[in-house]
Amino acid sequence: MKILISADMEGATGVTWPADVLPGTPQWERCRSMFTSDVSAAVAGFFDAGADEVLINEAHWSMRNLLLERLDDRAQMLTGRHKSLSMVEGVQHGDVDGIAFVGYHTGAGDEGVLAHTYLANSLTGVWVDGVRASEGLLNSLVVAEYGVPVILVTGDDRTVEDAKGYAPEALGVAVKDYVSRYAAVCRTPGRTAADIREAAGKALALAGRTTPAAPQERTVEMEFDAEHLAGAATVVPGVERAGERRVAYTSPDMYEGIRCFKAVTTVVSSAVEEQYG
Repeated sequence: MKILISADMEGATGVTWPADVLPGTPQWERCRSMFTSDVSAAVAGFFDAGADEVLINEAHWSMRNLLLERLDDRAQMLTGRHKSLSMVEGVQHGDVDGIAFVGYHTGAGDEGVLAHTYLANSLTGVWVDGVRASEGLLNSLVVAEYGVPVILVTGDDRTVEDAKGYAPEALGVAVKDYVSRYAAVCRTPGRTAADIREAAGKALALAGRTTPAAPQERTVEMEFDAEHLAGAATVVPGVERAGERRVAYTSPDMYEGIRCFKAVTTVVSSAVEEQYG
């Protein structure tokens, strides 16, 4: 039984504001250990329940945040950027039985600590076939095409609630309770590690490859906070204007859909000026 952990940082224990997750800041250095604790607890829980292999895919920012030397020794970690499937890289090889979203968060335009979708700002909303989408929803649609179930989701309480919409069977662990985008009531690392480990152990029972979801045409719509960003996005082939600050594109499946999404966010991020956005 092989489990893939997609590890993001905004939903980690103790994280509440940008400096906690921006590489190079003193607060990021401090929060890396709590992020690592959350992930290592999930690893331990999966092995407690009988997993044979756990691969961690670093999914935050530079994708070089977790402290390898503090992780459970039984795990392996995929670290670094420019991966074909980004946050869920590794799911495409046919040997993953379940995936855990650890340290996840809600999407752009929703309530939640550090809520966003891929871009820290600029992107104010994402919809897939008319449904507002978080990174969790986007990634769940990708992994479904490989027959891999989402079995565990950790983050703030709003993230756990969001997961009920795309992975209703998955176990959820709230490591903090939302107060505002930059404030939360946080549990201590010792408590959250115990909660995550226990939930991961139970979640392993949900693992097991299923019939891959049939390829389904998907329409993705993206809204930005400035008109010129929508214009920049249309440089990507197939992406068209859907309003003054909106673009949309249609892909034959979510594999292509997420790759186009990544291309758009990459182009748009290069069109943002430091002060004026």
